[in-house]
Amino acid sequence: MVRLDAHQHFWHFDPIRDSWITEPDMSNIRRNFMPDDLLPILQKNNFDGCIAVQADQSEAETKFLLELAEKNNFIKGVVGWIDLKADNLEERLDYFSQFPKLKGFRHILQSEKPEFMLERNFIEGVNFILKKGYTYDILVYPRHLKAIKSKFLRFFDYPTFVIDHIAKPYIKQGLFKDWAKNMKVIAKREHVYCKVSGMVTEADWRNWKEEDFNHYLDVIFESFGEDRIIYGSDWPVCLVAATYEQQLSIIQNYVSRNKIDAGKIFGENAKDFYRIKKTDF
Repeated sequence: MVRLDAHQHFWHFDPIRDSWITEPDMSNIRRNFMPDDLLPILQKNNFDGCIAVQADQSEAETKFLLELAEKNNFIKGVVGWIDLKADNLEERLDYFSQFPKLKGFRHILQSEKPEFMLERNFIEGVNFILKKGYTYDILVYPRHLKAIKSKFLRFFDYPTFVIDHIAKPYIKQGLFKDWAKNMKVIAKREHVYCKVSGMVTEADWRNWKEEDFNHYLDVIFESFGEDRIIYGSDWPVCLVAATYEQQLSIIQNYVSRNKIDAGKIFGENAKDFYRIKKTDF
């Protein structure tokens, strides 16, 4: 069985570009995080590789991650950024087609109004990358889910989508009902996956308990099923609220307690979703 951490980031910290990493609450991640920092953590926790996901909205970020992937074999795939609304999108995809480790793209929709994802040129851009065989990571807050559920997904017949961080429910505030209702509907789309990742940073960073996540995980596993759920650590962002091992144990314990196929959750589903070949290991 392959084990993959399907969501993590690398960066050379820039206080201007990375202004979302605020002080003092996120001071412990206001530094560089590179492959040499992550590899021993993956090895300690028996992971065979990872998927590096964009944290900045620029082609420079995509190139940066692809360069790291070329030099570090344990980075099995990259989810980059590209201007999906650009007139020269086809030309840019032609350029990026030379990089086999580029598996998909993401736009930080959580920073946009819900209407953004419904703009014609954005929909056309997403459709274009899907037809080219790339995946798309949906990064949103619960306030975006109504538009995702009722409008966005209807533009695509066979989307290759994954919802990052279980759509960032407001775990700290204990808000649940609307998020759960919308996620259950979205899960009915059989080609939409969900990442169980990023949960600790939506909880009370200093006082969370493992049971805080159970209701949310119940909804995800009951709705998406074990064939469409993917584990990701969201390292190093997770470090503001937990160690790597602490955030991992939340999912491991839940999977073990509920007799869920750990092989699928911790690697096989990610391998299939991002179209990573066995020969890549």
